[in-house]
Amino acid sequence: MAHSFADITPPIALTPLDGRYRGQVAPLVDHLSEAALNRSRLVVETEWMIHLLDGEVIPGLRTLTDDERTLLRAIPEDFGADGIAEHAEIERETVHDVKAIEYYIKRRLAGTSLEPLAEVVHIYCTSEDVNNLAYALMIRGAVHEVWLPAFEALIDDLEALARETAEVPMLSRTHGQAATPTTLGKEMAVFAHRLGRQARRIPANQMLGKINGATGTYAAHAVSVPGADWERIARTFVEHLGLTWNPLTTQIESHDWQAEVYADIARAGRILHNLATDVWTYISLGYFRQRLSAQGGTGSSTMPHKVNPIRFENAEANLEVSGALLDVLSQTLVTSRLQRDLTDSTTQRNVGPALGHSLLAIANIRKGLAGLDVDADAMAADLEGNWEVLGEAVQSVMRTLGVQGHEGLDNPYERLKDLTRGHRVDGEGMREFISSLGLPEAEQERLLALTPQTYVGLAAELVGHLDDQRG
Repeated sequence: MAHSFADITPPIALTPLDGRYRGQVAPLVDHLSEAALNRSRLVVETEWMIHLLDGEVIPGLRTLTDDERTLLRAIPEDFGADGIAEHAEIERETVHDVKAIEYYIKRRLAGTSLEPLAEVVHIYCTSEDVNNLAYALMIRGAVHEVWLPAFEALIDDLEALARETAEVPMLSRTHGQAATPTTLGKEMAVFAHRLGRQARRIPANQMLGKINGATGTYAAHAVSVPGADWERIARTFVEHLGLTWNPLTTQIESHDWQAEVYADIARAGRILHNLATDVWTYISLGYFRQRLSAQGGTGSSTMPHKVNPIRFENAEANLEVSGALLDVLSQTLVTSRLQRDLTDSTTQRNVGPALGHSLLAIANIRKGLAGLDVDADAMAADLEGNWEVLGEAVQSVMRTLGVQGHEGLDNPYERLKDLTRGHRVDGEGMREFISSLGLPEAEQERLLALTPQTYVGLAAELVGHLDDQRG
């Protein structure tokens, strides 16, 4: 009988993010794991206690000493392996993760000067007051401290490649067919520009929070301390945590801001997916050569000549998984039945996998780009084999002259179509056609000097617009 892997210690990971790819996504564990959730809950609970006592919200209770504030703030800071195990033990008794957090804190206040104030822990709070703020802190940390720096580093890589290859001419392919030439750098700059817009959108998203009780009415607060300005107390606490206060909610903070963040990250991922498929195609055309040393390991298990573009293929797959998860999060988190249901509790626990697959894709694209060499000769040969792309230039000059009143230049589009459509035209054939048109000398000389390699318009200069978004 085969061994049961479920019984092996240490436990075998179920998902590739916690197994095969653990090293590449490990930084997210500090922000989006279950342990990180509980640490963030500890932050919210202890800071709420400090906020209430130092703000003298509850009549008759004293403010805290510096040592007591330090004691409270040390509780989440010291939450490590032993604390995780202890919280799990308490939760097995409470069968409630947030209540277990409350009891965990009270254990640490026992025997201290704060023991008489232990009932202030979690006072006036429903679980969602703690959870919505904890998730906001977690997501802010994961996005701003882990995901966004990786994303911006990829954009930096892409901008560097765009600038290095700004003047390297390349045949374009619209609808997969040979088209007006461009430069490799300009095409890379397009992606850098698109991704840069998303990099600016994502940190601009507000991250909202609330602490207003079981149905968002401050009912328990107002009946317990009717003289307090509870909206001000809630707003200043949420802002103290570095979040934006949401004044109108049900039991839950509505999660609309989360949907906005996830939609932006998903969109960024789809642009990255487009980049990965385009680079893959350029590799297949021979415009890029891959260095096996940079890709790592064996290129193909049976064909020794091959270096497979695995980094970009891996990125595609991970971006598809990430996008699907982010879409689900965006679609489901904005809905809650009446004043509360628990579907968001399970859904939010999948933020980690959603960002993990995205982070893994970013790492693979960066490694893939770092392992590429530009083959300008291959691009030049491709251009040399497609002189017919100059048909656009010739007919555009003819049309310009025609509307200016020059005779003998009728039907320029149709004449170039007859010459080029379905036919391969070499340099000699194109120059003979140009010479037969009877163009004014200046225009004729300009067109005769034109080649597919030089017919790139302002492509190189356009790369300079990357500086605009950094200004």
